[in-house]
Amino acid sequence: MSGAQHQRDEAARAARAAADAVYAQILARAPEHEPNPSTDRVREVCELLGDPQRAYRVVHLTGTNGKTSTSRMVERLLREHGLRTGRFTSPHLTRVNERIAIDGEPISDERFVEVWHDVEPYIAMVDERSAQIGRPRLSFFEVFVVMAFAAFADAPVDVAVIEVGMGGSWDATNVADGEVAVITSVGLDHQQWLGDTILDIAEVKAGIVKDGATLVLAQQEEDVEGVVLTVAAERGARVVREGVDIAVVERQVAVGGQLLTLRGLGGVYADVYLPLHGEFQAHNALLALAATEALLTGGAALDGDVVGTAFADVTSPGRLEVVRSSPTVVVDGAHNPHGAEALVASLDEAFAFDRLVGVVGVMADKDPEAILSVLEPVLAEVVVTRASVPRAMEPDDLGEVAVDVFGEDRVHVVERLDDAIALAVERAESEVERGAGVLVTGSILVVAEARVLLGRA
Repeated sequence: MSGAQHQRDEAARAARAAADAVYAQILARAPEHEPNPSTDRVREVCELLGDPQRAYRVVHLTGTNGKTSTSRMVERLLREHGLRTGRFTSPHLTRVNERIAIDGEPISDERFVEVWHDVEPYIAMVDERSAQIGRPRLSFFEVFVVMAFAAFADAPVDVAVIEVGMGGSWDATNVADGEVAVITSVGLDHQQWLGDTILDIAEVKAGIVKDGATLVLAQQEEDVEGVVLTVAAERGARVVREGVDIAVVERQVAVGGQLLTLRGLGGVYADVYLPLHGEFQAHNALLALAATEALLTGGAALDGDVVGTAFADVTSPGRLEVVRSSPTVVVDGAHNPHGAEALVASLDEAFAFDRLVGVVGVMADKDPEAILSVLEPVLAEVVVTRASVPRAMEPDDLGEVAVDVFGEDRVHVVERLDDAIALAVERAESEVERGAGVLVTGSILVVAEARVLLGRA
């Protein structure tokens, strides 16, 4: 190794250590799965910083499932049109830097530390003010929202694609004014924070729609659509509805993905290759296309070649992603029944498994029985395990639920994820010579750790 290379390696190690130290500081704050519903603290920090969230145009996305994939598609379409982009998504899979991406790439460890040092004094000021009035300090998620807004303004980006953390109206990201709002499919999730009914949840999510904005709305249950349309009307928003104004006209399974014909606002886009599996990704692509049309042209057609190039380069790690062959191991971050239903609907179409064994771990605040019940018809056996985080459901507890759903003979309980994957591979190959598969799902955190174990991080 040359001296110059050694110096570069040492500098990279030092930068990573510094970024990890900053991350540890932020982790000490209230976790993102326990929000304090308010935009006040983030708004106050942003005002002290000069409102960086107003320095660029914003596409804001919410929904129960599909937010991250759709965000990545919007960002890729905008970038292919020559715009400098920022993208804020959560959670991360491997490194926390992934949450804040500029021009499609996570910010570097060096830049991560610099942004923290830029915003930390202002966060400290608001934290101190909060302590004086008996209010919580900024949470883990709120700090990252502030860092993203600041990083995007400093870059500077032309457009920021912002995914909510939870809900919409009181989410920390909602201090930004989305010129275009996207609401993906709405289902039951996070009821303890968003409301007991799907209509309550829909109203909270509709809170991202700003006065005079354009709303791109996925196909919804009729009552859900009614709630969202009422909010949009109150705010004078232009509404673009899937199934009315835009549609997936045709889709065909193709090698490594699917071939789509999409009817957007500006016309029909034929032979669009999307290298992602699942019908739900076709609908995510449609929403992304309409959002990009609305932002860039007000609804006129985009260049079909540019659209095709962008979609052909889309990635969505951890969503129906093949991470190993022989046997095929697929990971998917389905963490609620709605997501599990989309996953199951896509498996038969995308893969020809003769025997599929699941590796499932869920968080303690989820509905494991509902998730497992959706998965049961497609899994020969299930290995229940956990992610290495405190809020993961204990494998023994999850195993009891799994036995009720699958029966005792089809359930295995394994504490460590690596051992769980190894057992699933063994069980998948135990009765078939070909067509064996393993599905890792139930939590994006389980998927993230599986990707690292299988060398995809």
